Parts: sequence; structure tokens; C-alpha cells
Amino acid sequence: MDKLDLKKQYASFYQPSSKKVELIEVPAFLFAFVDGAIERNQAPGVSPAFQDAIQALYGISYTLKFMSKLRNDNPIDYSVMALEALWWVENGTFDITKPDTWLWTAMIMQPPHISPAMFAEAQAQLNKKKPSPAVSKLRFEKFTEGLSIQIMHIGPYAAEPLTIEKMNSYAKANGYQMIGKHHEIYLGDPRRSDPAKLKTVLRHPIHKAV
Repeated sequence: MDKLDLKKQYASFYQPSSKKVELIEVPAFLFAFVDGAIERNQAPGVSPAFQDAIQALYGISYTLKFMSKLRNDNPIDYSVMALEALWWVENGTFDITKPDTWLWTAMIMQPPHISPAMFAEAQAQLNKKKPSPAVSKLRFEKFTEGLSIQIMHIGPYAAEPLTIEKMNSYAKANGYQMIGKHHEIYLGDPRRSDPAKLKTVLRHPIHKAV
């Protein structure tokens, strides 16, 4: 049986430096997605919809892993990748102190051999075992960010604005402008980790400033 070490294979995208901002070209990757919005007076850590999305994403990711591992033709084992999320607001400026204005897309990367047919079968299995609103919203698509900057943020989520300002300063100093949605990749579990040691990859697409 073949085994894919996705975390090692894609280390340049998931283990950036925490000391400096990096410029990187992000290719198209396959993802499972769920879209939603933070409810009024809620935050990501307690939002029912966001927590439901996380469960659905891990549920389908592990279902796909075992389907891949147990298939008769060319079985492949692999590690399930980290939870990621895109964050944005419809109008105005993204404000980290006002999470109940945020829209989100929660996502987990899938290996390239996963097919739409496999995804549909896994979603059907999950819908029988653990049906939820998020399971019905799962989708499977390619996602491309292209030219981006990224850095490893170490510390609590509330301290991210300082790291984001470092990214913004790098972009301006090198003739770029940050565009698109705020992208976070969660390499730690806030329920189990010391907030001061949490690791989160922060990424932003960029383009040349006009």
C-alpha cells in the first residue's frame, strides 16, 4: 500500500517561518469546503454553525481516508490535513474585534487522487451516520490562491493583528497590496494547547500595487 506524507510533501505551504514573511506561489489544491457566517453575538470558538462545519469536514476527510486505504484497486493511505478557514466581511473593513460580522469558508485539503465520485459516496455515508446541516453543505472543488504572502503566527488568535500588520508592511515595502480573504491554517487545538504556543499559518493573496 502506498502512503502519502502530505504534511511533508506540502511543508512549504504549511510550515512557514515565524520570524519573517514569505512570498510564495500557491497552486491549485483540492479541498472539502463548508460556507457560513458567524451568528449574532457569537465567535468562531462557540458558533454552532462553525463547530458543525468543523465536525463535517473532519468527518468526510476521515471517511475519504479510509475509503482510499481500503479500496481494492491502488489503495493509498495518507494523513488528514489541518483545518483551514477563509474570513471576510460583505461590507466595510474586517474587524477582528467584531466576529459576529464575519463570513467564513471552512476547509480541509484533500489529496489529488480523491475524485468527485469518491467525495459524493463519502458524503452519502456521512449523511447516514452523522447527518447535520453542514454535511449537506459540503462541497468539493479546486482552490487557487496564486501569489501570496504567509507567516507562522505563534500565540493567541487575538494577537493576530500585530502579525497581520507585519504582513501588510512587507507587502507595501515590496510593491504589493494584500487582496482577497484572510486565510488561517490551524496547526494547534485551542481546546488543548497553551494559547501562547498556538501555531496558525496566516496567508494573504497579493498583487502588484497600482
